Amino acid sequence: MAGFFSLRRFAAVAGKEFVQMRRDRVTFAMMLGIPILQMVLFGYAINSDPKRLPTAVLSADNSVYSRTVVAALQNSEYFRIVETVENEDVARELIDRGEVQFVLSIPEDFSRRLIRGERPALLLTADATDPAATSNAVSAFRVAAVSALDRDFQGSLAYLQSKPPALDVIVHARFNPEGITQYNIVPGLIGVVLTMTLVIITGLAITRERERGTMENLLSTPVRPMEVMIGKIVPYILVGYLQLGFILLAARYLFRVPLTGSLPLLLAVSLVFIAANLGVGLTFSTLARNQLQAMQMSFFFFLPSILLSGFMFPFRGMPQWAQHLGQLLPLTHFLRIVRGILLKGNGLAEVAPDIWPIALFLLVSMSIGLKRYRQTLD
Repeated sequence: MAGFFSLRRFAAVAGKEFVQMRRDRVTFAMMLGIPILQMVLFGYAINSDPKRLPTAVLSADNSVYSRTVVAALQNSEYFRIVETVENEDVARELIDRGEVQFVLSIPEDFSRRLIRGERPALLLTADATDPAATSNAVSAFRVAAVSALDRDFQGSLAYLQSKPPALDVIVHARFNPEGITQYNIVPGLIGVVLTMTLVIITGLAITRERERGTMENLLSTPVRPMEVMIGKIVPYILVGYLQLGFILLAARYLFRVPLTGSLPLLLAVSLVFIAANLGVGLTFSTLARNQLQAMQMSFFFFLPSILLSGFMFPFRGMPQWAQHLGQLLPLTHFLRIVRGILLKGNGLAEVAPDIWPIALFLLVSMSIGLKRYRQTLD
């Protein structure tokens, strides 16, 4: 049996693996860090039933009945009143910018028509670009708005408690009235694919050159570090635009996603996002000792990006600490930009608040990558 299996030889091989694991601290940290990260994000941050969604109220009727409806809106826990607006133009702008998820409109003659039994209508305008973020809230409002007024229908108004309900609830789902999931997912795939491929490819490309020894040959030439960095990044920018073009063609002709905004604006903003991801890949390539570590770092960056950006799960359904982390990721802001341009027809003024965080991330990542890269060359 000693010739077939030796405990001594087994212990020597296992000991060797433990030594290599101890020396490769990055891989060991990823082995522990990725499961912990998944457990925390899936356990605490992910919520498919978002509540306390930001809502604006446009009320032309200052009666006890309209106040009861607004109170019922908040008590349902699905809505959080963040602003009271005076006209429809302001309400429309808040929806377009994504600052609110809903706008409740109460007509001027609401209380008078309600008392007369004329079944006045309440209008709930919803940003339906993400159907999963609005469907449960809309259902809750339909029930709450009708049942909340029963307490006010006493005495001579008791007849209003009879069926059918004393009011109508009209829901205007903007940008995606049919609730088609592809309208939300396919535009988001642009950011997800660019993040996944560009970070990994950049990290592997530079690390591969260092492993093969070709980087030393490049250093023997008069090429400066900045020229090396830009020369290695530019080809991948073109690759990113090819991917962007393929997805846009598929979105338009396969999935029938409406392209209502400016395509040149989308292409211009995409350049900043592509460069930001390439900056991350460049930084990982200077930190990693080999291609395996570069892959691990890329996955460690990609996992929270896809979970905390609002691509798979509603962004406003996450707790505040998870939303703050998500705001640091360029994918979060790019998803708002691409969905806003394609589905809402947003212009530069509407997408500008999400451009500067991506540009800031690009500046920070490129600065770290350049500093690390110079140290590596030295």
